[in-house]
Amino acid sequence: MTHPFLDLAPLSATHFASIEDRVARLLSTEQDVVIMQGEALLPLEGAIRATAGPGTTALNVITGPYGQTFGDWLRDCGATVIDLAVPFHTAVTAAQIREAFAEHPSIDFVSLVHAEAATGNTNPVAKIGEVVREHGALFYLDAVASIGAEPVLPDAWGVDLCVIGAQKAMGGPAGVSAVSVSERAWARMAANPTAPRRSYLSLLDWKERWVDGGRKALLHAPAQLEMLALEACVERIEGEGLAAVMDRHASAAAATRAGAVALGGGLEPYVYAPSDAAPVATTLRVPVGVDASALVAKALAADPVLPLVAGGGALATSMIRVNHYGPDATQGVVHSSLAGLGAALAEFGVAVDLEGARRAVAGVWG
Repeated sequence: MTHPFLDLAPLSATHFASIEDRVARLLSTEQDVVIMQGEALLPLEGAIRATAGPGTTALNVITGPYGQTFGDWLRDCGATVIDLAVPFHTAVTAAQIREAFAEHPSIDFVSLVHAEAATGNTNPVAKIGEVVREHGALFYLDAVASIGAEPVLPDAWGVDLCVIGAQKAMGGPAGVSAVSVSERAWARMAANPTAPRRSYLSLLDWKERWVDGGRKALLHAPAQLEMLALEACVERIEGEGLAAVMDRHASAAAATRAGAVALGGGLEPYVYAPSDAAPVATTLRVPVGVDASALVAKALAADPVLPLVAGGGALATSMIRVNHYGPDATQGVVHSSLAGLGAALAEFGVAVDLEGARRAVAGVWG
C-alpha cells in the first residue's frame, strides 16, 4: 500500500530552488539563500569555518550558550577571539560594540545571536549592524529563534551571514535550515584557504556547484520530507501574514510576562527589561527555596504537553523557560503554562493568584 510520507515523487532542483526563493522573501533579502540539509547547527558552524581563519580577529558576543559555542568554533579555526559577555538577564548594546571596536580596531568579524531562547533575551541587531558597517567587519547572525517572531532583515541591517532554522517561531521541521550570504561573505570564503571544501559543512561547494551553476543540479539527494515541511510552514506564514505571526509572538511574550508577575509567589521575569525580552520564550526566576527543575517536573507530571523547560547548566535550579513559539504562541498555551506553574508552586506551599494571572493574560491579548 502507498504511504504519503514514504512514496514521494523526487524533489526536483527547480522545486528546491523555489523553496529557497520563498525563504529569501521571508527574509526580504536579495542575497543568495542556501538551504542546508540539516539542523541549524550545520550552517552555523559551516559559515564560521568558511569565513574565519588564523588571520581573523573576531568579536564574539555572548548573551547565552550559543555565543559561547561560536567562540569555541572561532578559536578552533585559529581566529583571535575577543569575547564580549553580558549578563544573561540583559542584552548587548550598540555602545558596547562600538567600545569593543575602539579598543580592538583589528576586529574584522562579529558574531551575534539575535534571540537567545535559552536565556530569554534578544539583541538590538539593527543598531548593532550600523556600528559593524561603520567599521567594515563581516557580520554573522544567528537568527534561528527570531525568524518569524520578530523582524529579521539581513540586507537592511548589513548582515553578511544570517542563519535561520524552521523549528521555532516558524513552526516547521528541525532537520532543515538556511543561510543568506552576502557577496562580501562569498569573497571572504573564496580567499580563506582553510574554508571547508568537498565537505558537508562547505558553503563554497553550494556556491560553486549550485548557485553559480544556475541552481540546476543539487549536490546530493534532497531531504524530501524536511523540504516539503519547510515549504508548508512558509506557506502557513504567508497565509497568516508575517506581521500577524510576529504580533502573535509579541502578544504571547507580553502576556506570559504579565501573567507571571500577577501569579505572584515570588516568580519573576529573568530578563529585567521588557525591551530586552525575546518574543519566543520567557524565562522566569523561581522563588527562593524552590528548585526550578523539580517545579517543572511537577508541572509536567500533571500536564506533559506544557512547553516548560528548566534552565540549563548552572541555571537548572533557578530558571524556568516558558516556550511560546510557533503553534504555541497562543493565548490558550500561555494560560495553561501559567496555570501549570501555579498549581506546581501551590504544591510547594507557595501562595499564588491563578485568577489574577488569568486576568493579566486576557488583558494583554484583549
